[in-house]
Amino acid sequence: MQPGIAELRKTGLSVIGIEADAIRALASRVDESFVAACNHMLACSGRIVVTGMGKSGHIGSKIGATLASTGSPAFFVHPGEASHGDLGMITPADVVLALSNSGETKEIITILPLIKRMGAPLISMTGKPDSTLARAADVNLDVSVAQEACPLDLAPTASTTAALVMGDAVAIALLEARGFTAEDFALSHPGGSLGRRLLLHVRDIMHKDAAIPAVGMDAPVRDALIEMTAKGLGMTAVVDAEARAVGVFTDGDLRRCLDRDLNLRSARVTEVMTPGGQRIAPDRLAAEALNLMEEKKINALLVVDEEQRLCGALNMHDLLRAGVV
Repeated sequence: MQPGIAELRKTGLSVIGIEADAIRALASRVDESFVAACNHMLACSGRIVVTGMGKSGHIGSKIGATLASTGSPAFFVHPGEASHGDLGMITPADVVLALSNSGETKEIITILPLIKRMGAPLISMTGKPDSTLARAADVNLDVSVAQEACPLDLAPTASTTAALVMGDAVAIALLEARGFTAEDFALSHPGGSLGRRLLLHVRDIMHKDAAIPAVGMDAPVRDALIEMTAKGLGMTAVVDAEARAVGVFTDGDLRRCLDRDLNLRSARVTEVMTPGGQRIAPDRLAAEALNLMEEKKINALLVVDEEQRLCGALNMHDLLRAGVV
């Protein structure tokens, strides 16, 4: 017989409550040992080598990935493989972070003497501060829990959550201590949307040289319309004799011309353009261009240098193609 909705919901809430309590209990353990562990990692001239078996291994792998992506070079080594050759991946310049809820994981205990002989600082993350691993470590981080969320007390649940949260606490403490920035983060995530938003500049995606729609101040509206159509950006810049942008002629300006029943052959573009126009510098982030377009409810921007000379143009489609939107 399947359990009812109320019973399933009750169990789900119980699990969340138990794991929330396990996380809250960690606050008092962000102490001298936590600081010592962070200092070992900050002083590390090699890599932070994370190891763990089973579910602790899965958590350790995630902690290693978080460390690596937030400015603390790290990688995961499987303890079983370490005793069959992969121990050569660890050097005296590294720091070893070993995870084991019991602190007695056979595969880790087997390689402890070799790690100690090598002289690499050893930080343990255990649920038993008096365990073999905790006693052998230079610093032990206590991630013990009052109970597992599993009613059989078999499947690691609250204990793995506590270890993961403690790992995140270490990683973010190191991030702040190193002065790691969003731009630094993007450098290690160039393929992601955040990387594109933080690494791409306007100059990387703007239309340049002959692809820039532009007409002189004396041009008739007809010529501005032809230029706007030929370049396909839905607008054209209007520039003076020194190539400084003085305005922009857009689809909206064209509609207003038609409403006024102007002669497109004889009327000058300066009579109907939008003076000034929205503009941005080429060294600004593409994400800033997106924000400006959204704020002003426009689809294109002029790109100008410090002296307001036209050096590029871009529209919303360019941002879409670049993956910024």
